[in-house]
Amino acid sequence: MKVLLFNGSPHKNGCTFTALEEIAKTLKEEGVDSEIYQIGTGPITPCRGCGACAKIGRCVVNSDDVNNFVEYAKGFDGFIFGSPVHYASACGGIAAFLDRAFFVNFTGDKKAFEHKPAAAVASARRSGTTATLDQLNKYFGITQMPIISGRYWNMVHGHTPDEVRQDLEGMQNLRFLARNMAWHLKCREAAEKAGVGMPKQEEVVFTNFIRQ
Repeated sequence: MKVLLFNGSPHKNGCTFTALEEIAKTLKEEGVDSEIYQIGTGPITPCRGCGACAKIGRCVVNSDDVNNFVEYAKGFDGFIFGSPVHYASACGGIAAFLDRAFFVNFTGDKKAFEHKPAAAVASARRSGTTATLDQLNKYFGITQMPIISGRYWNMVHGHTPDEVRQDLEGMQNLRFLARNMAWHLKCREAAEKAGVGMPKQEEVVFTNFIRQ
C-alpha cells in the first residue's frame, strides 16, 4: 500500500509541505508507505478544452509534467492533494495541473484514480480553506474516488512552517486523516482477499440540457 502526497504549492518546503509531512509520518506509523510529489515552480499550461486527449489518450501539451504524472499515479493506492489558499481558492498551479490530469485520466483507457481513496488538504494564513477543499474534492467526486475525512476540515493555518506546527488542532486532524486513509486501504485490501470485486461499470452516457 502506497499513498501519493501531492504538494500543489510552489514552495517545496513550505506550509503545505509541512502538513503533508505530518501525514506521511502517521501513515508510516500505520504501515503505509507514502511519497511527496512536488508540483514545482515551472509553468503549467491550463486545459485548452480541445478534446484531443479523448482521441489519443494523453494531453497534447508536453511542456509540463501532467502526462508523466498520470502515468506515475497508476502505481499508487491512494492520494492526498495539498494546496495553499490563493484568493480564497486553490492556487492556480494545482488547478491547471489537476484539470488536465483528471481529464486525461477520464479519457484514457487505463485509469489512474478511479475507486482509489483521496483527500484534500488546504493551508492558509487565515481564511479561504473550505472553498479550497470544496474545489479540490470535486475532482474526486467525479472520478468515483472515496473521499477520506479527518474529524474536522482538513486544513492548517500559519504563515510559516513553524506557525503551522503550532496549529495543534489542525496538525492533529491531519493525523486523524492519515489513520483513516490507512484504515480504508487496509479494508480494501481485506475485501480484495475476500473476493469482493469492484463496482460494476456501465458505458458512460452524456446528455446536454438544451433540447431542440
